[in-house]
Amino acid sequence: MGETEAGIVRYQIDAGRSRFIVRAFATGLLSAFAHNPTFAIRDFTGVAEFVPDTLENASLELRIKSGSLELTDNVSDKDRREIERQMREEVLEVDRYPEIVYKSSGVTAEKIMASQYRAIINGGLTMHGVTRDCRITAQLIVSPDTLRANGEFSMRMSDFHIKQVTAAGGTIKLKDELKSSFDIVAHK
Repeated sequence: MGETEAGIVRYQIDAGRSRFIVRAFATGLLSAFAHNPTFAIRDFTGVAEFVPDTLENASLELRIKSGSLELTDNVSDKDRREIERQMREEVLEVDRYPEIVYKSSGVTAEKIMASQYRAIINGGLTMHGVTRDCRITAQLIVSPDTLRANGEFSMRMSDFHIKQVTAAGGTIKLKDELKSSFDIVAHK
């Protein structure tokens, strides 16, 4: 992608070399017998822009295909199909809300050492038709042609008007909070 105005460099996310996962946690009467599902996000794009050596004027935009979440847990094929169906049709409602979008509104970064930064990215996360503030903490390694970012953030399903997932007649539920972690590679 290269340089834009004012010395800002643009890096395009390489989803094939990146990892982005979402973890949910079981609760309820029979939660000891349930598993905590982990989903990999398989289809996402994004752009990070900033001035090299300072991370000034930094911005980030991510676009996730909501139907691309894939259960990574070791479960039977039948259970996998049912969990993924429920996630797509009942929880995320991917036909109505096909995309999840994150757009930064401000980035602060602290240089740890040459080419390495600790960043706090504030922005808006739009999911299920609702936009909420979302803060992401990340460690960045910047080279002339590559950006690598890893970190995590949490969100609550209720903030996005997403219905609570239940199983076994309501005796197993997913907690409201989801944890996301990422290891993203981007190229100029």
